[in-house]
Amino acid sequence: MQLKVKPMGAYQTNCYILSNNGEDFIIDPGVDATSWVLKNVKNPVAILNTHGHFDHIWSNAEIAKELNIPIYCPKDDAFMLEKDPFGYGTPKSKASVLVKPDQKIKIGKSDFTFWHFPGHTPGCSVIEFGNIWFSGDFLFEGSIGRWDFPYSSAEDMAKSLQRVKNFKENRQLLPGHGGSSTLKRELRHIDYWINVVINS
Repeated sequence: MQLKVKPMGAYQTNCYILSNNGEDFIIDPGVDATSWVLKNVKNPVAILNTHGHFDHIWSNAEIAKELNIPIYCPKDDAFMLEKDPFGYGTPKSKASVLVKPDQKIKIGKSDFTFWHFPGHTPGCSVIEFGNIWFSGDFLFEGSIGRWDFPYSSAEDMAKSLQRVKNFKENRQLLPGHGGSSTLKRELRHIDYWINVVINS
């Protein structure tokens, strides 16, 4: 297993390439990710989106067409790929597979779970591969995703933060922005963030 990461665009959104068993998976290809992705994949299998915000899905369509690979997106965020709800001129794409909440799914030779943690977006998910969590904009190093955007929900975010406390096994945390962390490290601050969200 190998991992490559590069922050993309003005929001420095982490685009990941996970290589496993001779297959490459592209996670959250943001703004201008295409050229970097094309240079760093040998046997691309799929694009995986943690959620539907423009800075995570900007290069979906271009890469999917160039490499002839499917897009996997949480079903509750699929509308963001197709409709550009924030009006940023995001190139429109269409999810090939609508992933259900908490769905375990085999893609190529690899097993993934899309853990559903809504709040930042309706479909916001953490993509689990082995002991790795690609946490998108749910959990960051020392912080959490915003809950004040259109289609965000403070109530859902508080519930998701409460739920993540039930995950007892440690995970390597690879977020959508910033540096890596571990689930154990971030869980130390979850009660603090729950109070912040509830009282916002």
